[in-house]
Amino acid sequence: MIPESWLADRTKTIEMSGIRKIFELGRALNDPINLSIGQPHFDVPEPIKQSAKDAIDAGRNGYTLTQGIPELREKLLADATVRFPGQNRDVVVTSGTSGGLLLALFATVNPGDEVIIPDPYFVSYPNIITLVGGRTVCVDTYPNFRLDPDKVKAAITPRTKAIMLSTPANPTGAVVDAEAQKAIAELARECDILLISDEIYRAFHYDKPATSPAAFSPDALVIEGFGKTYGMTGWRLGWAHGPKRLIQEMAKLQQFTFVCAPSVVQWAGLAAMDFDVTGIVSDYKHKRDLLSNGLRGHYEFSQPDGAFYLFPKAPWGTGTEFITAAIQQNLLMIPGGAFSNRDTHFRISYAASDDTLQRGIEVLTRLASRG
Repeated sequence: MIPESWLADRTKTIEMSGIRKIFELGRALNDPINLSIGQPHFDVPEPIKQSAKDAIDAGRNGYTLTQGIPELREKLLADATVRFPGQNRDVVVTSGTSGGLLLALFATVNPGDEVIIPDPYFVSYPNIITLVGGRTVCVDTYPNFRLDPDKVKAAITPRTKAIMLSTPANPTGAVVDAEAQKAIAELARECDILLISDEIYRAFHYDKPATSPAAFSPDALVIEGFGKTYGMTGWRLGWAHGPKRLIQEMAKLQQFTFVCAPSVVQWAGLAAMDFDVTGIVSDYKHKRDLLSNGLRGHYEFSQPDGAFYLFPKAPWGTGTEFITAAIQQNLLMIPGGAFSNRDTHFRISYAASDDTLQRGIEVLTRLASRG
């Protein structure tokens, strides 16, 4: 055993993810109904796999430029230019969206600075803010998970350095509508605050076209990724685009942390950008509707507009108590307390086969009346 004194103080403020705890628990179950995992259930499409294999065979296995291979950066920048015309944005390829978010916060947040995030939030947000020495300020979005610009404005103090939002959001599937995005972008500009938009689920919009706060502010930093869209979560490939000076500072920090994004995966990302995911997104919309229709009348929830999560209210007990009972029925999900200051809800991932979803619906229907 190493002495406690060897450990940095920051280790005491960061706990093991509640999601990882459920993953570990799931290993002990026999054929669990797993609706806990926040990753696509489909495999990486063959053309993308082949591109990675070709890169390995071609000897493209060494370090790349810190900002990414030129071919991928050019394609990403061209995409951003089409979506946000007239903006002088720059691009850095990162080691997943988490890598991009960490670099962004390291580049901008001083000890004691405040970062505003919606509640519920993705589980890593408060922890990476703590890791860089910042302080998390939560804006409540219950019960419908719509981000209210007036609440964001009320949370701003002289120490506020950044506003960080996710659209579509994990764990709720909620989308920040264009009107709210515009209001928050204008608020950030007026108050001289960085706006960070995590758009890892940009492909998964079901009812309306995707919008971004960057459309209303050239100073907004957007973090995106390949993992969720193409089933390549373990390949760790993301990118960030935004103001040139900020991107340059993020790239400088990447030199001494991640060094570069995985080399062969960057070539796979180049192929991924030409792969049509329309069919995948349509299938996931079907899964959302299958799950929503199966639980409607039994649970209280807001219909998710995107991503691949449903965030119902526990019909009895706390979210943790309800999930404990579900695990006893061989059903794995995540208690809402992992994503929130409240423990009243739970997250269902519908990134699963239709058969698995049907099995989950059956158990959930039984559990709803147990209170």
